[in-house]
Amino acid sequence: MVRLMSTTPSTTELLFQSLGRFRKAWPKGGWSWDGRLNCVASSFVIELTDDAQLALRDVFVGQWSTKNIAVAPQAVRDIADTTGGIRSDQILYSSEPGGRLISYGLWWPWGDDVTLSMRVGLGGYVSDADLARFRQLFGALED
Repeated sequence: MVRLMSTTPSTTELLFQSLGRFRKAWPKGGWSWDGRLNCVASSFVIELTDDAQLALRDVFVGQWSTKNIAVAPQAVRDIADTTGGIRSDQILYSSEPGGRLISYGLWWPWGDDVTLSMRVGLGGYVSDADLARFRQLFGALED
């Protein structure tokens, strides 16, 4: 008798699955590549704020600001450092730390009371293959 083994998805696979759901739920269209921060970016109008925040909930369980970043997991603090820190009007969202990768979102108001940007990227031990898969998932293959 041959026994079938059930395969449990890896933490990396689960992370990419959740990012796929996030991309489908995102209220704004396309994503572009932000080569400065090695992440994808989408700008949207303030009227889409509620829909955008709803899309964030599935993937990003951590919400960090200037008020609580000091108590964030080290992986999240590292992301904050490498992306230029957090200003008082910005939010850093993070997936649950675990495994070698963590996903993050940077909620950046433009200061014009009209437009916001959402940047989404990978932190932790990111391989070239992870980055290529990430860019393909978001349709941001061109620089």
